[in-house]
Amino acid sequence: MEISAIKERLSLSAVLQHYHLEPKNKMLHCFMHEDKTASLQVNLEKNFYKCHSCGKTGDVIQFIEDYEKISKHEAIKKAKSFLIPHEKLTVTDPSGTAKPVGQTLISVEKSALFLENTFGYFRKALYCSPPAKEYTGKRNLDNSILEIGYNSGQFHHGEKKTEELINNALETGLLLDKGLISHRTKEKAYQVFANKCIIFPLKDRGNRIVSLYGRSILEKGGKHFYLKNRSGIYPNYPNPETKKLILTEAIIDAASLLQIKSIAGNYSIVACFGTNGLNEEILQAIKELTELEEIIFCFDQDKAGKEAVKRYAELLKDHLPSKQNGLFLGKEAVKDHLQTASLTVRFSFVELPCNDVNETLQLHNEEIFTELLDRRIFIFSDENGSGVADHPPLIKGSSSSFLSVKQDESKHTGLKHQFVNDNPVDFLSRNDLLKNLNRLIEKAGIIGEEQSRLLLFLITISYLNKSPLHGIVQGSSGSGKTHIISRIADLMPQEDVLRFTRITESSLYNWGEFDLFQKIIIIEDLDGLKEDALYALRELISNQILSSLTSIKDKKGNNKSTNKIVKGQFSSLSATTKGELYEDNMNRSFIIAINESEEQTEKIINYQNRRNAGEVDKSEEQKAINFIQKLVRNLKHYEVINPFATQIQLPNNVKNKRRLNEMFQSIIKQITLIHQFQREVRNGFLVTEIEDIENAVEILFESIILKIDELDGSLRQFFEKLKKAFKEESFTRFDAMEVTGFKKTQLQFYLNELVRLEYLKQIGFANKGFKYKISYSDNIQKVRKDLKEAFNRQLEELKKNKK
Repeated sequence: MEISAIKERLSLSAVLQHYHLEPKNKMLHCFMHEDKTASLQVNLEKNFYKCHSCGKTGDVIQFIEDYEKISKHEAIKKAKSFLIPHEKLTVTDPSGTAKPVGQTLISVEKSALFLENTFGYFRKALYCSPPAKEYTGKRNLDNSILEIGYNSGQFHHGEKKTEELINNALETGLLLDKGLISHRTKEKAYQVFANKCIIFPLKDRGNRIVSLYGRSILEKGGKHFYLKNRSGIYPNYPNPETKKLILTEAIIDAASLLQIKSIAGNYSIVACFGTNGLNEEILQAIKELTELEEIIFCFDQDKAGKEAVKRYAELLKDHLPSKQNGLFLGKEAVKDHLQTASLTVRFSFVELPCNDVNETLQLHNEEIFTELLDRRIFIFSDENGSGVADHPPLIKGSSSSFLSVKQDESKHTGLKHQFVNDNPVDFLSRNDLLKNLNRLIEKAGIIGEEQSRLLLFLITISYLNKSPLHGIVQGSSGSGKTHIISRIADLMPQEDVLRFTRITESSLYNWGEFDLFQKIIIIEDLDGLKEDALYALRELISNQILSSLTSIKDKKGNNKSTNKIVKGQFSSLSATTKGELYEDNMNRSFIIAINESEEQTEKIINYQNRRNAGEVDKSEEQKAINFIQKLVRNLKHYEVINPFATQIQLPNNVKNKRRLNEMFQSIIKQITLIHQFQREVRNGFLVTEIEDIENAVEILFESIILKIDELDGSLRQFFEKLKKAFKEESFTRFDAMEVTGFKKTQLQFYLNELVRLEYLKQIGFANKGFKYKISYSDNIQKVRKDLKEAFNRQLEELKKNKK
């Protein structure tokens, strides 16, 4: 027997009992010198002793050596003799499972039956434990689907406590004898395996529970516990007919995938026990899968997880019948290639938007994982044929080189039908990305509003960032403001979109802590929010957190105060008729005016007529929407550095220049991010190019004009119509109604506002009907021209300096 095994199994308490030594307050008279006052302290929990007088210290073997004054070798033999009553029996496991060495006096069959019964108790305990249910709820683990239990540390107490249970628990490792004495009962106590942990069963080939895994619900880092001499596989041995096998890094990740019917029904799932946990038993089980076609790694996205994928892929490649060599191929590019490749088992990995599988499924609906599996990355291929590499090779140093194919730009000049079978990464890698994307957005059913729809799209996808943006679409009633924000939301992954017609005063406070994390919120009527709801929304937008003191009832039914927190990393789109009302108190919010011109009206009417005539292919619209959703899912969060940030300035006559400058820089970052497959990555940061600033100026131009203009977007469009129709002539409200098409209430509101701002002069008396005359005719077109020229000069200077 190994010395380490003796130390593990032989407690100092048992040695003291053998020599009839009874410590008082953990102190003994030292037997190595004259000791009138007890100075030798024993630590029965750590099997350790120390004399505070002579300084002698040691473990159980050293204690025997010192007490009997014998040699180390004799002390070891003596220690072994103490273990004879507990010496393990030889056990043969007919199942072929790795033999659980820690089991001694009970057979494998009896051990499995004991663990099965104990796990049944743990499963019932989960239903009775609010903290355990809260933990599984936070981790999105459904105990009605999964085999999960909870160890409260009480399974061996009360009526359940029998000598047989204690012995079986000691032999299987569920209890550890550390020589403890209960302070309450003065009886022998035991250290409990995986106390206050949720429990998962590990199973052998015969589907028997042969070991357990525990995950602490108390520790922030989540401590892991395995029974000694771990054996078994979670959730079980894979089906012998398995064709596609998913390997996860953690048991909780595997459990998360088991809840998705489409995944559990089409793939076998096996959990590795961490980044160093692909053990011999799992490896052997994989080697026995004669029908296996593909192994898919779903590991954490940190450095350790990526290195483990590299290491395990090479290991499995050496053990499985495969002729593959080191190439990385994107899924779309590899389809035709694989038809001719001589492959037995393929290897791939899934790139997750979050750190691990469980976190991804906490923050997204389960449909996202079907999408992630569809665009998994293949690791190896054995031919030097052509393919498209979406990502840098994970495994380096292989005999084959990394292949790439130069894109044929001529193939991508048109968008009709082409995007349907396109690879999203290829699309994001092409020149004129924003132009192509804008045409694609129009194909998805958003007509006109070319710059506004692109700006709204960039604002919305910022939900992936740490500092997301917000858009407030302003327009008159019936102008289509709600329609455009709804259609932009349709382009996003639907599992991330929350749509609200109204928000009550306290509703935002009642979300879970992370329910609004990395989400998109659509508010159809911002004007309908009451002041308390609007305040909560402003706080979430500005500070990304809501904190409220609420009362809850404790277990005894008493009221107790608690601090409830809601974290809000989300982007939002809202519709309003009163843009200026929200402009000054909504940080990071862009005001976008709906185009209410006759030209835009004609575009919309033409589209409506074509759709009603059956000339618009709705299936093509849906394909465009689905493809844009794939584009968004392929985007990753990066921090951005803009080396030109100090070299371009906004005009001095804008309102709230500080805030507008921050928003201007934010849009530049968003444009850089959407070009992430075309931009340099420097020390982990995406680097902005001058082209990104040019695009930002073009997209944001109308918003900047709104910041310069005293009139908001809808009011400016109304006033320009009046100027064009009446010039220096006086007019009545009926004349204005005929020219502008506005109804009485809205028309009167705009007329009163222009009178208040002294753009119109009101003539006459109310009883005879007022007339109006334009009193101030500003030249907004000259302002637009001067602003455009100022930006162009700065951009030309940037290009000159770069050369």
